[in-house]
Amino acid sequence: MNTSKRLEGIGEYYFSQKLREIDELNRQGKNIVNLGIGSPDQPPHPEVIRVLQEESAKPNVHGYQSYKGSPVLRRAVAAWYQRWYGVELDADTEIMPLIGSKEGIMHICMTYLNEGDGALVPNPGYPTYRSAVKLAGGTCIDYSLSEDRDWLPDFGELERLVKDHGRVKLMWVNYPHMPTGRLPGRGLFERLVAFGRKHGILICHDNPYSFILNDHPMSLLSVEGAKEVVIELNSLSKSQNMAGWRVGMLVGAKHRIDEVLRFKSNMDSGMFLPLQLAAAKALSLGKEWYESVNEVYRTRRVKVFELLEQLGCVFSREQAGLFVWAKVPATSKDGFALSDRVLYEAGVFITPGGIFGPAGEGYVRVSLCSTVEKLQESIQRVRGAGICSNQ
Repeated sequence: MNTSKRLEGIGEYYFSQKLREIDELNRQGKNIVNLGIGSPDQPPHPEVIRVLQEESAKPNVHGYQSYKGSPVLRRAVAAWYQRWYGVELDADTEIMPLIGSKEGIMHICMTYLNEGDGALVPNPGYPTYRSAVKLAGGTCIDYSLSEDRDWLPDFGELERLVKDHGRVKLMWVNYPHMPTGRLPGRGLFERLVAFGRKHGILICHDNPYSFILNDHPMSLLSVEGAKEVVIELNSLSKSQNMAGWRVGMLVGAKHRIDEVLRFKSNMDSGMFLPLQLAAAKALSLGKEWYESVNEVYRTRRVKVFELLEQLGCVFSREQAGLFVWAKVPATSKDGFALSDRVLYEAGVFITPGGIFGPAGEGYVRVSLCSTVEKLQESIQRVRGAGICSNQ
């Protein structure tokens, strides 16, 4: 039996495939150091784990939950947005908890895209934007981000793309940007809102990295009038060390939340209540939590810089998020070639930038989600393999 047409052109997620290869290398005794994936290796705050344990022990918390999430979690999200982003949200109508924000990308595409509808997708950008648009029957319209423009959109290009395609309904944006680590400014956010309003395009902002190595978290919804044209995804995966817990959120105007709920409510039956209550606790943590998380990443980033310098890569030291994005040396064909060489000769995996789109082919990305000891071992392995900046 053949697969459905919607899977045509949709490959297995790169990391799913690559992790199998790494597992096979490990079975051969290679002991690969994986610096590819941004899955936090530190635990959540102890109080978050305590809440999960205590609530899970209660006899009356194991049934189906509301499709719109627990009021406790929604109120916690509203307070978090007010405290850190200065954004006022109605906890009853403008917030939808998600089983991880990645599912929200699919929900949004399935809610709004018909066959042939266009969605503006960043290149380079998170691969799931592209696959979700395609699975929903939409058409991906790449807009280019380049180092020459400091990884910011070219609004002249955006205007041309909208004019040429004619049926653009969504635009995916993601700042702090993944994979490049580019931070947003208020001017960028204001221009995005104005662009969405001008063309009747829903601006979908994916915002999971705003607390990582960033002293000034921002929400696109903080721009005046943004709720008219913006919905925002956020997540506890990175900021709260809860990637495996799968807790995210969609926030925006009431009618947008109601529209996405029409799709989402047919896809799942809510989230385990103790998990939601623990997530609410996580969102109540103070500044000292984020400072402690970032101190770990700041220390690790020094070692990642050292590794990239050993490889002869060029990079900015002003990046946010869980990764460092770097341009490969002239001696390397592209990021795929450098990634493969480092993997097979030194037993270290770094991500080729080309998986994020053709504009990323001359780059690599290194995760900060490994210990200083593992990063130092990676540096030593690269040196031991003779892979160095003068080659």
